[in-house]
Formats: sequence, structure tokens, C-alpha cells
Amino acid sequence: MKVNKEEYRDDFGEISMTPESLDDLWHLKYIVEPGDTVFSMTFRAIDSISDKIRPDKAEKKLIRLGVKVESVEFHKFSNRLRIKGTIVSDLDTGAYHTLNIDPYTELSIVKRWKPDQIERIRDAIEASKRPEVIIVTIEEGEAAIGHLRQYGIEEASRIRQASSGKREGVDGRAEFFGEVAAQLKYADKVQTIVVAGPGFVKDDFVKYLKGNHPTIAEKVVVEDISSIGSSGFQEVLRRGALQRITEENRITKEAQLIEALLSAIAKDGKATYGFEETKKAVAYGAVETLLIADETLRGYREKKAAEVETLMRSVEHGRGKVVVFSTEFEPGQRLEKLGGVAALLRFPIRPE
Repeated sequence: MKVNKEEYRDDFGEISMTPESLDDLWHLKYIVEPGDTVFSMTFRAIDSISDKIRPDKAEKKLIRLGVKVESVEFHKFSNRLRIKGTIVSDLDTGAYHTLNIDPYTELSIVKRWKPDQIERIRDAIEASKRPEVIIVTIEEGEAAIGHLRQYGIEEASRIRQASSGKREGVDGRAEFFGEVAAQLKYADKVQTIVVAGPGFVKDDFVKYLKGNHPTIAEKVVVEDISSIGSSGFQEVLRRGALQRITEENRITKEAQLIEALLSAIAKDGKATYGFEETKKAVAYGAVETLLIADETLRGYREKKAAEVETLMRSVEHGRGKVVVFSTEFEPGQRLEKLGGVAALLRFPIRPE
């Protein structure tokens, strides 16, 4: 994320920024809210006399337009953020328009800024400086490749082969390894490739890379896990492999925090979950780390913004931490099932 301009006072004002990746668009999904005003370049039909005679021929021109936001949609498969609202800066004031925000599309947001939104922008700036990571989970005849995003691990491809043994003079395993390696050939910007899986297949794959694709092999880190695919990606996170590669990785931290939460709930009671129970813990000054799911946070703000803002500020004033979880990935989804809000406590609180 690139910040071009910041002009706000007493939490209200404008920040101009340019998203540079799919991750940045995901961050913007939780920064832009209904009621905000957003300006960006967009195509808009411009009427002329001839257009009125032949409305199907209305010319579209690239103009800078502002809308008062009503809804925000993140389309990760089309690499786009769609911001829909009513026009505030054109002859068609009050008409509906959708701003399509792609990577490298500048936009300006005018709103009352919340502390966690400013922190999210800072996190996005720092995260963009970290090296890209790919995870390959592999076993006999099957592999899954995932890209580490700031919102989770996105499975990019899956390669299956019915038989990896010799068939009609063809080395099936080498053919399979070749198909997996072909998916990694163009990962020029990737600094680290984690190859993980059960047994010795992962080790054999690394040997294949060293012999056939040495430039790829130089980027490889090997990790031992018990499964592949989505559960394998999660296991890589739980084992802290990515944290050893990139310090303070967001998703690794979330996976570890959710495990710590469930462990504390089961063992010593130094944890709580659900909005009302967590609110009580905050009132006692017991919260060390507040965990809140991004979609839950968005929903609370729409319904009872003042209450959730007070909760978060109280934790921060009490020298606690606030961690917003991505519901695009398993830790955030597990937190949602616990009510979307939970806390790790300094001391257990007995039920009243």
C-alpha cells in the first residue's frame, strides 16, 4: 500500500492511497465503510445532443468522481474492489455509480477515521515490504500450491496424478514432479517456497528441483506435516514455519492466538468469548489481548459502533492488544464460531 496524502484532524479528514496488490484491496474492504466519501478515476457516460437521440451511443469518459458509499465488495478472483454509492461530485449528483478499484488505482477516502483503520493502513505498508511466500504441500501423486496473502493462504492450483509409478517406459513420478515444478517457474518475486508434506515425497521433490530447477531449489524450505491441501497449509502455520521465515507474520500470529485461546478455555480459564462476556472482562481490566473477527467488527460498527469502539479503546488504554482476524482463513472462521469476539486474559474471571 502506498499512501499519497494524509490530511485529517481530530480523526476526521482525507487519506489518499494507492493499493498495489490483492492484499491491499482486501485491507480496503475493511477500511471503506458505508457513509464514507470516496473519490477515484472512473468511466462515466457523458450525454450530448446526439447521445439523447441515440442513447445507446452515449460516450464514456474517464473522469474523477466521488461517491457516498453504500456498499463495498471484495472480488479476489477478479482482483477488484467494488465501491457502490451515490454521486456527490458530478452533474448526476444523487445517481448511483460503482467505482472499480484495481491494483494501482488511486483513491481518496474522506471519513472519520478509527484507530484500528489507521493501524491497518500502517500494517499494509509494512507487509508490502515483506518477501512473497509460496507453500507447496505434496504427497504421492497429489500436490496443492498456495500463495500466502495477508488475509490467509489462497490455494492457487492442485495437481493430481492417478499413478506416480513407471508406466509404459515413462517415469510417472518425474512427470508428476515436473508438473508441480512448472507451476513454480514464474515465481520470480517469491523469496521463499515452503515444501511440506508427510513422508519422503517432499524430500524427493526437493532433490528433483535441485537436479532440474536449481534456481527454484535455492528458495526452498522443507517442513514436515501430516496432511496436504487446506489442512496442510494450516499445519504449516501452526508449526511456525512462516514465522521463522518472516517475523511477525499476520496469519501465523492469528493461528497461534486461536490455539492459545482454545487451550486457555480448556485448561485454566484465562480466556473468554462472546461480546457480553468479553465486555465484562474488559470492565475488570483483565484483557491482555482482544481478538475480533473482521466481519464481526464490520457488523458491530453498523449496528452499535460506539459500543465496540469503546471496548477496543478500553483494551488499548489498559495496555492490552487488539488483534483483528481475517475471516478469509481458518483462524478467523473459528473465532466467528465463538461469537466473533474473544479475549486472552491476565487472570481468570469467575462467572457471576
